[in-house]
This record gives sequence, C-alpha cells and structure tokens, in this order.
Amino acid sequence: MSMPAYLNALRAFEAAARHQSFSAAAAELNVTPAAVGQQVRNLETWLGIPLFSRSGRGTSRLVLTEVASAALPDIRDGFERLSVGLARLKDASMHAGLTVTVSPAFAAKWLLPRIERFQNLHPQMDVLLDTNSRSVDFLVERIDVGVRYGSGQWPGLKAIHFMDETLFPVCSPNYPLLKNGQIADKSLEACTLIHDLSMAHNPDYPTWRRWLDASGHPDINADHGLRINNSAAVLQAVIEGQGLALARSVMVREDLAAGRLIRPFDDQGLNCPLTQAYFIVYRPECEDLAKIQAFRDWLLAEANQQEPAP
Repeated sequence: MSMPAYLNALRAFEAAARHQSFSAAAAELNVTPAAVGQQVRNLETWLGIPLFSRSGRGTSRLVLTEVASAALPDIRDGFERLSVGLARLKDASMHAGLTVTVSPAFAAKWLLPRIERFQNLHPQMDVLLDTNSRSVDFLVERIDVGVRYGSGQWPGLKAIHFMDETLFPVCSPNYPLLKNGQIADKSLEACTLIHDLSMAHNPDYPTWRRWLDASGHPDINADHGLRINNSAAVLQAVIEGQGLALARSVMVREDLAAGRLIRPFDDQGLNCPLTQAYFIVYRPECEDLAKIQAFRDWLLAEANQQEPAP
C-alpha cells in the first residue's frame, strides 16, 4: 500500500471508528459510504486482521475489534500531530487562515462589532468565523481557537479566562410601561417577561423567578411571557419593545451604550453575578502558533479596554 493510500485508509478507519458508522464517516470525509467501507477493507487486507466485528446483524453500528480499539488512540494522536505539523508550516508566514468558533449570539453582540480591529492589525490573516451553538471537535472540524461560555473545563482544550459578567433586566427606552425611564413596582406585573431558553440547560443560570424573588416580588407570576432559544434574538425582541429580558452584561454592552436598551430599575443591587464566564479555548499543543497567540492576545486586550457595562 502506497503512503497516500495508507493515510487515506487510516483516515477512513479513524472516522468510521469514531462515528461507529460508515455513513457518518462518509459525510465527514465527503465521500460515499461504499468508498469508506472499501478503504477499511483494503486496510484490513493489508494488515491481515479484521478491524470491525461483522457479527452484529440488524444494525448499522460498527463495533471495533479488541486490537483495533487498542490501536485507535495512537492513530488519533498521529493524525493530531500531523495536523499540528501542517499548521506550523502554514503558520510560518502568518498567511494561514484562522478558524474561530463562537456562539451565534456572542458573534453578533460582541465579536463582529470589533473584529475589524483585529483584521486591521493582521491584514494578511484571513478569519473564518464558525458560529455554532454546539460544542465542536477542534481537531475534526479544524478549529484553531474559540470562545466558550462555561466553567472553564473542556476535555482536550486549554481554557484562558476571558470575561466575567452579571445579569440584569433591560428594556427598550420606548417601552410603554416606562415612566421617567423607570418601571414602577406596581407596573412590573403587567410587563411581558422574555425568557432566554438558550441557557435553560444550566441550573445555575438565574431565571425570572429567581430575580423576582430576590428583588422582593415573590407574588408576581414568572411563568408567562415570550420564550426564545437564542440570546441575540432575545435582545432584538427587547429592542423592538416586546418586553423585558434578563440580559448578560457582555452581550448587552453595545446596545446599552448606543441607547437601544436601558436598565429600567434604580437598584444596582438587583444585578445577578453569574457563576460561569467566557473563556478563550484552543488545543494546548497549538498554543505557540503565532496566529493563535495573536488572536488570544487581541481578545484579552479588547476585554481589558472595555468600560464597565452601563
């Protein structure tokens, strides 16, 4: 087996083993399932051993043989080292593209208003933004660096603390229940509460129920209102005057500064500090790549230059 065929067959085997499916591996590799199956069979023939159990009828799920399962981590490590080596070759001139993964909301509300400043500093570097609400596999999807929101623990990634934030209510300056830029306690029950479902999976994330209880309004019903599963869409609904939302300070900073949103309550003690934060993440073996260092340092500088949220 020639070197290109050998690498292609190993790639097909690794993808099929990870997905436990020829079809899913084919979708990742942009080939047909039959091509993946043939590559795996060629590798088995060359090695003289089976890599997948053929005993399971009635299911398409692939089952690794014991020897294949033992070898798989080393094969994955090998591809990872090849990926890093290629990145170093591309990185030598800083003309390599930089692929950045962020959530759609973070991209819209924080990164995109600022990314031109990074491009002005590094005009030779092309930036590809991968806006994804799910956690992506940095190796498989060829991601260089990302910004994630959470506790700072993600397997296989180095996490650098980036920004903390607090949570507080916001509304449009034209919201009809405002009086002199404030919402009186007696008007609060009539407000439409907008709920951000994108954080519903996080039990520590403050809800309207928690905020109302903490602010002395346990009698107000927190179950009604508008529910939206995207943080940027939540803020857009608030800007359009559809109700009140609990906003994260990082996400809402630009809208407050521009006057598109206001904070309708006097008591700054109604802020809810959040237990999670933003982190810059990347594979630790890629830490010394110039393009990752450049983007990381720029993000940290941008965060340090920010004024406190209005």
